[in-house]
Amino acid sequence: MDQLFYILESMPAWHKLLWVLGCLSLNWALEYLIPLVTLRYQKWKHAGVNLVFLATSFIINLIFAFFTVRIINWIGQVEIGLLHLFDLPDWLELIIAVMILDLVSQYWVHYLMHRYKWMWKFHLIHHSDTKVDATRGTRLHPGDYFFRETAALLAIVLAGVPFAYYILYRMVTIFFTYFTHANISLAHWLDRALSLVFVSPNMHKFHHHFERPWTNTNYGNIFSLWDRLFGTLVYDDPEKIKYGLDVLEDSTDEDLGYQFRIPFDRSIKTDY
Repeated sequence: MDQLFYILESMPAWHKLLWVLGCLSLNWALEYLIPLVTLRYQKWKHAGVNLVFLATSFIINLIFAFFTVRIINWIGQVEIGLLHLFDLPDWLELIIAVMILDLVSQYWVHYLMHRYKWMWKFHLIHHSDTKVDATRGTRLHPGDYFFRETAALLAIVLAGVPFAYYILYRMVTIFFTYFTHANISLAHWLDRALSLVFVSPNMHKFHHHFERPWTNTNYGNIFSLWDRLFGTLVYDDPEKIKYGLDVLEDSTDEDLGYQFRIPFDRSIKTDY
């Protein structure tokens, strides 16, 4: 474990970028091999729009990285957080840390973005995509990504997360982000079995249905147990899903200027 932690702590930024590109490329390959639905669209044009949002997320991530490193160093000095209350094996601490980070900075903040209109307006952009493919995982308005990164800092303090644990969590999160949004068809028994513990591709697709109640389900990113625990899980036939939003025109999903302005457009009415 010590060797793994050393590798994670000393990992250069370009290795992390390769991990992002590797996860995206893997899921793109799977989309060609085992597609869930046949899509007739310009894949690279669609990807270009979503990758613009990825670029803005990278910029915000650089800013938050500055504070994250300093907060983690401070935690190590003062020894606050849940993990400092008990003397546990490293492997168990790692699992607990990843679970707390997933709960707070993914499930919890995601749930809030569906409950408060001022947050939902930023999150609309993630749901406005009418195509299901891996790049949708990168489609986050800067405001949406800011909420998630702020929640991640809170989770780090609550749990007392060391830097290596946090890096591993981010790598696992990136994999699941692309995997669960990808246009891939797993065998029903395999997807169903995966969904007992983890968020599976079919499970997450229901969250991207164009209308409620399915839109307000399946908030998890890594673990499905949060949705099971809090009663927000749904699992049905993915062929019933229609992607997009009932409050936006489908034709606007690749209009970058329009998408960036959505949170500030008062003409867009929602019930939240």
